[in-house]
Parts: sequence; C-alpha cells; structure tokens
Amino acid sequence: MSVLPPITVSTLDSDRLYALLDKLPADAFPDADALEAELGRATVLEQADMPDDVVSMHSTARFLMTPGDKEFELTLCFPHEIDGAAGKVSVTAPVGSALLGLSVGQSIDWPAPGGKEVKVKILSVSK
Repeated sequence: MSVLPPITVSTLDSDRLYALLDKLPADAFPDADALEAELGRATVLEQADMPDDVVSMHSTARFLMTPGDKEFELTLCFPHEIDGAAGKVSVTAPVGSALLGLSVGQSIDWPAPGGKEVKVKILSVSK
C-alpha cells in the first residue's frame, strides 16, 4: 500500500462511527480494523469547520476507481440506511471506508475483496 493521504472527519461522524464499530459483530464487518485505523489517523474537526470538498457521512462523492477506470457517484451512508436504492454505499463496504475523509483530488489505494487492491480518486463532493 502506498503512503496514505491525510483525511478529515467531523466530530459527529467520528463519534457515530466509533459507536457503530463498538456495536457491530465482528463477523458482520470483517474490515472493521481498516475503518478504525482510518478514524484513528484522521484530523477531526467540528461539523461547522468541515471543508465542503471532503467526503463525510451523507455526502455524495463522484470518484474514479482503477483498475478499470470506472467513474461512480455514490452517497456515503450508515449500514442501516442502505435500502436497496441505487446510488448509496455503506461506510462498512470497502469502497465506503476508502472514501471517508478524502477531499477532491486525493486518491487512496484500498484493499478490495479477493485480496486485490483498488485506487479510489475523488473527483467531486456534494453535500
């Protein structure tokens, strides 16, 4: 894995995500350690101080994923908010954890299912 980019998370998202990690059974979220590591290294800001170009919970990120150079636009949600509607991704999904805290122009290499790795690059963020 390459050097991890700096990430920013709001105090509200940080508190809610740590609470989620505490109550989810380990077998329900095998990549919990990766999300917890991301939260642990994040710069945490008050909600009012969050930059507009940072992916936070409930924001919509347009991003490029390689290999394959596919572009996606997904709203980052908590697991209980995933209702089968298109355009949502859970923060507990590998790409959801990867998106959290990144800002426009940043990219991160992230483990994907099957032992592969993907690169996620943020193109735009809307709240």
